[in-house]
Amino acid sequence: MAELKYEIVENIAVLSEGAKGWQKELNLISWNDRAPKYDLRDWSEDHTKMGKGVTLSSEEVQKLKKALQELTL
Repeated sequence: MAELKYEIVENIAVLSEGAKGWQKELNLISWNDRAPKYDLRDWSEDHTKMGKGVTLSSEEVQKLKKALQELTL
């Protein structure tokens, strides 16, 4: 299995922190030297371990932003 390479280009927001120090973060990440995408997932304190997450293109983030603005919370 090939090694997964990633670079956190920009940390946009920390949404929450778990009891063991892991944080749910929104970041701009370059995966395997590709163009950066928006990424939402849990990370260990030193960013060496990660949980399952979702990666979104700029277009998908724009649609998500619009959908969230239309929500009544």
